[in-house]
Amino acid sequence: MYKLIGSPKSRAFRVMWMLEELGEAYEQDAVAPRSPEALAVNPSAKVPAFMDGDELILDSVAICQYLADKHGKFTHRAGTIERAKQDSFTLLALDELDGALWWAAKNSFVLPEELRSDKAAPACAYEYERGLGHLEARLGDNQYVMGDEFTVPDLIIGHCMGWGINVMKWQLPKGPLISYLARLRDRPAFKTAWEKREAA
Repeated sequence: MYKLIGSPKSRAFRVMWMLEELGEAYEQDAVAPRSPEALAVNPSAKVPAFMDGDELILDSVAICQYLADKHGKFTHRAGTIERAKQDSFTLLALDELDGALWWAAKNSFVLPEELRSDKAAPACAYEYERGLGHLEARLGDNQYVMGDEFTVPDLIIGHCMGWGINVMKWQLPKGPLISYLARLRDRPAFKTAWEKREAA
């Protein structure tokens, strides 16, 4: 059985969602980020961490992509043009959405108070909105970023959009992205993972 280390209200939710999509059993140790328990498995004290047997994997995106590759679902094969395009969407999610969200979080509660900037939040909101614009242009009329098939970047983007709405209170622009997020959240695996998150 897999073991997921990290609070479901952190980026560990991405891994929960992926495991539910795959239908794989897992044990969860809901430790908080920056806690002694998190530090015991990761020098940065970030979560999630993931155990596959005796092997430890760090970083939510690496874990999700590993699981997709291992089980041959929700991903294109490495070395193909399709995989390169898929990876470009994953990087868009990390660079333009997750990056803005994480920098805003750092300046609200992560960094020592004397290092925080009150100018960070509006700059991050601006960068996040720009990123959503780039995503919308690339998404076009597709159901998911790679067409009709749900893949790893959809999961990462869906988590980032939820983080923006639920935590930062940043609104989505009207248009295709609202329907796109609704499709992601209507997936049975997302609903199951969300129920477990809320129950934790």
